Amino acid sequence: MSRFSKLSHVIWHCEYHIVWVPKYRYRILKGKIAFELKKSIRVYSERLGCELVELNVQEDHVHLLVKVPPKVSISKLMGTVKGKTALQIFRQFSYLKERPYWGNHFWAKGYCVDTVGVDAEMIRLYVKHQEKVEKNLELKF
Repeated sequence: MSRFSKLSHVIWHCEYHIVWVPKYRYRILKGKIAFELKKSIRVYSERLGCELVELNVQEDHVHLLVKVPPKVSISKLMGTVKGKTALQIFRQFSYLKERPYWGNHFWAKGYCVDTVGVDAEMIRLYVKHQEKVEKNLELKF
């Protein structure tokens, strides 16, 4: 099985590690809130055509390893996930909204994102030496 996925005109493997935190990094992502959060992240990611590889909700931050098709930007994914999950959490756990420090914002601004894949040095060497490799494979008549 290939690590690549296919769309109509592209073969791709775009995997990202994304980390984000609740506002003020409060340690509230536990119990029923964590359960609902995991479910919501999965639903909203899959609606955009993304595939969750790993998801870890800790008390004060979230780690997401996700395959994102090239037609979906990371900012679109995170805007959707953070926005929709905040609405969902406030809807189901309304007591959180009553606390004055939230101000209708569940998540802190921003997130950390990093690509996951083949080692950068390996890619650099592949690109640099690809022509030589192809010339050595040419059939000589």
